[in-house]
Amino acid sequence: MASLSVAATATAAAAAAATPLLPSVTTSASATRLSYRSSLSPSSLRSSPLLSRLFLPQKSSLGRFSSRRIGYSTAPPPKCSASDPEQLKSAREDMKELLKTKYCHPIMVRLGWHDAGTYNKNIEEWPQRGGANGSLRFEVELNHGANAGLVNALKLLQPIKEKYSNVTYADLFQLASATAIEEAGGPKIPMKYGRVDVSGPEQCPEEGRLPDAGPPSPASHLRDVFYRMGLNDKEIVALSGAHTLGRSRPDRSGWGKPETKYTKDGPGAPGGQSWTVQWLKFDNSYFKDIKERRDEDLLVLPTDAVLFEDPSFKVYAEKYAEDQDAFFKDYAEAHAKLSNVGAKFDPPEGLSLDDSPRKGQPEKFVAANYSTGKRELSDAMKQKIRAEYQAVGGSPDKPLQSNYFLNIMIVIAVLAYLTSLVMN
Repeated sequence: MASLSVAATATAAAAAAATPLLPSVTTSASATRLSYRSSLSPSSLRSSPLLSRLFLPQKSSLGRFSSRRIGYSTAPPPKCSASDPEQLKSAREDMKELLKTKYCHPIMVRLGWHDAGTYNKNIEEWPQRGGANGSLRFEVELNHGANAGLVNALKLLQPIKEKYSNVTYADLFQLASATAIEEAGGPKIPMKYGRVDVSGPEQCPEEGRLPDAGPPSPASHLRDVFYRMGLNDKEIVALSGAHTLGRSRPDRSGWGKPETKYTKDGPGAPGGQSWTVQWLKFDNSYFKDIKERRDEDLLVLPTDAVLFEDPSFKVYAEKYAEDQDAFFKDYAEAHAKLSNVGAKFDPPEGLSLDDSPRKGQPEKFVAANYSTGKRELSDAMKQKIRAEYQAVGGSPDKPLQSNYFLNIMIVIAVLAYLTSLVMN
């Protein structure tokens, strides 16, 4: 896929292949659909009854998923929201550790994008409209040509999902994608969470909503796909910049070289062809390398090349090649938008995982901001002091230069002296 697909790292594929829970299967190449494929082809997924029984969630006679099928918990979602915020935060930390050991940044970005990239703005109903709803966990959607190999990403996330059962699949996929970008050196993505999952495979979108790599008219094809999601030319080019991560293998996708000087030593299983020299680092080198095209060991797909050929795309591609800060800003906004469109949130406004105070929450009173004294005050006294302090031009952020209590005492002393004079 042009902008929604990033190559899975060899380490991720090797990790999935090493587990005994999946049968040993062979892969097949496709010359028409870009899916930067990992270890399992669509045909082998369809022909694997063991995969259907052990990995993918199936409805039992009781209408529930079996707890023995790996990665999918039977625990009900929390009542307060689709996902538990504290579990999301903990899952994010576990995700960071997974990235450090498995180098699976590219496949996690791809997983999140492929779950979200099915959105159709012309369909109002959820979940028919697609978007990030966790549907990619079902076999029927994993069998789509563009999703070959993403079963490896699901397997890598399995322990995290089992550990944090009150995190939805939709949130987990998007959390993994955004965290992978940030941990690779990319921008902070302004994410929100609380996405609701689809309940069964009958709610998966039809195949064909994700982009190809080598369509006859790359620019038109990209616009057809991304405009359908409500994205514009700037966002198409910005999202394409995520190809700075990952590599493609010809035996899995039909694209790229078997090996280059940049991929022969890994990390992970060696091989494949990357778009950039440092293919686990998120920066703007993708645009620089596509523009120059001086290195035959770096991959350039038709949907990459068109970014500097189409007049509208070229404006942004040139800008990002020169200005990494501009690329990071636009990319972060586009990534967040892609992960939100089509999703259904509970609560409707979503959940934020940042540490900033909630809106409307009163600021914490710190006595040191009002006085050099260390004595703790009662709540009533704090409120009185705050009101009087602000009345004379002070605030917690800008304390008065002199000691407030000393000033009060001086005023009282002066008043007492004047009173005594009057009385005398």
